[in-house]
Amino acid sequence: MGIRKATSHFVPALVEGVGPVLARALDIVLPPHSLITGLPIDSEDTNLWQSLQFLDAPCCDLCGYPFEYDQGAGSLCGPCHVRPPKYDKGRSAIRYDEHSRKIVLDFKHGGRTDGLEFFGAQMLRAGRALLARADMIVPVPLHRARLRTRRFNQSAVLARKLSQLSGLPYDTNILQRRKNTPSQGAQSYKGRRRNMVGAFHVPATHKSNVTGLRIVLVDDVLTSGATVEACTQVLKRAGAAQVDILTLMRVVRPVSVAT
Repeated sequence: MGIRKATSHFVPALVEGVGPVLARALDIVLPPHSLITGLPIDSEDTNLWQSLQFLDAPCCDLCGYPFEYDQGAGSLCGPCHVRPPKYDKGRSAIRYDEHSRKIVLDFKHGGRTDGLEFFGAQMLRAGRALLARADMIVPVPLHRARLRTRRFNQSAVLARKLSQLSGLPYDTNILQRRKNTPSQGAQSYKGRRRNMVGAFHVPATHKSNVTGLRIVLVDDVLTSGATVEACTQVLKRAGAAQVDILTLMRVVRPVSVAT
């Protein structure tokens, strides 16, 4: 199945082979903490971790939508069969739902980066094939006005971590946001697409750097795909040979499977 649940929520033991008394003493002195938020595992954070659903094969060959069972090589979900995305391939690490929502919002708006190693490892797992065929990692940019209020671009932070883990270079200047778009949260798909018109551009000084590049575009959450498709179009117009999408999380709504 393309979705699997977490089986453990704590940092592995620092010392293996110790007796139960010593292990208990170590837990008191150095209590195990959540891999995600850094909180002790006896907190309510435990349930949050155990509820995470990881995305894996089998999945749509284009967008990575998880299938309940293997449909065969090259199978597509219904939406991709009807209207293939602008990007070449997309993959995501974790299902975005009521459980994972708090984690990504704490990271995005609360400035919590203590789960970054975990985020990076999961994105590396989900996007290994995409990263293996790429030349460059590029984050979805924030408008400078939003960057001032949020203090950092969460997509750029994820891109930097992926760069460290994969060895691929990343560039935060190739793609820039010139339009401070309103929140996408309550928008329809058509509304989201309208929001994105003219929102991104590749500066003239960087167009020569984009020509022929195979890019992995990184974002935190894939919802409708309007943002990453707008970015893809801009990058391909600037000369990118290939644009794949890799996100930390994605919304998974019921869809049909193309036959």
